[in-house]
Amino acid sequence: MGDVAMTVPVVSALLEQYPHIKVTVLTRTFFSPLFSELKNVTVYEADVKGKHKGIFGLWKLYKELKSLNLDMVADLHNVLRSNILKQYFRLGSIPFIQVDKGRAGKKALTSLTHKVFEPLKTTHQRYADVFGKLGMPIDMEKANPLPKRSIGPSTMEFVKGKEQKWIGIAPFAAFDGKMYPLDLMEKVVHSLNETNGYKILLLGGGQEERYLLDKWADKYLNSINLVGKLTFQEELALISQLNLMLAMDSGNAHLAALFGIPTLTLWGVTHPYAGFYPFKQDPQNALLADREQFPLIPTSVYGNKYPPGYENAMRTIAPEDVILKIEEIINSKILPSFVG
Repeated sequence: MGDVAMTVPVVSALLEQYPHIKVTVLTRTFFSPLFSELKNVTVYEADVKGKHKGIFGLWKLYKELKSLNLDMVADLHNVLRSNILKQYFRLGSIPFIQVDKGRAGKKALTSLTHKVFEPLKTTHQRYADVFGKLGMPIDMEKANPLPKRSIGPSTMEFVKGKEQKWIGIAPFAAFDGKMYPLDLMEKVVHSLNETNGYKILLLGGGQEERYLLDKWADKYLNSINLVGKLTFQEELALISQLNLMLAMDSGNAHLAALFGIPTLTLWGVTHPYAGFYPFKQDPQNALLADREQFPLIPTSVYGNKYPPGYENAMRTIAPEDVILKIEEIINSKILPSFVG
């Protein structure tokens, strides 16, 4: 989710700076709403579990894409499937440039024995560099957030109005190493709920997360569990109208940042230096685990690897500090205005 979301501001900037071009985005159908309001963009479904599965399925996909008369291909994924597609496109002499993921730099940054602790190029810039190599350099400093999306009447009725400030909370992450302990996150939800000043919109996915967030929603009257209640398109519209998003180093942080929503991120065994900081967010809008106590951070890029004891790294971020940061951001920033 996060990797795909991070392509959106780059594609948007590309179209703003080169308005004459047309873009075909090859991705899963589920992600189509991310690109639905970009002009001159068509989404083409990659059915990698069906008709496009395996080498022969990718050959079929190549033939379908070739029929679109593409002038060039920007591979922003650089994985096994796209490497196979690259070989097919070479047969047709179509320029095919792949993203440089900077694996050597990330390996040095996450090394447990010979760490090189310095910021790497952002993922957004890595994506932009691909288009530069295709003859269309992008100035990411001029890139803008996406416009807010209108919320439908059924969603507005479900959320029950905009009298309070809306805070989105996404307490989950793909790996435990970058997930704030749930007992501490519940303390954050409890404190926010006690103020009666916020509508707490809980985000997640899957039955296990839905069950846990249902318990929070039942317990805290100012909170609503969104899991399974909205389509992805409806959820995106709702996220675009938040006053603040609280998330991990995870996909929901990137979704909120797309729309310029102030996004507070919590970091465990990962670190912003790896290049995955949300789009154009204030560097101060991040709370990091204590590197004095856990000096090997970052131990991995994705939060899936860490030495014994480092599972407690995020406990160095106190719930009280999270609450103070939320209040600081909401009270000191010019927050987004609501669009009905």
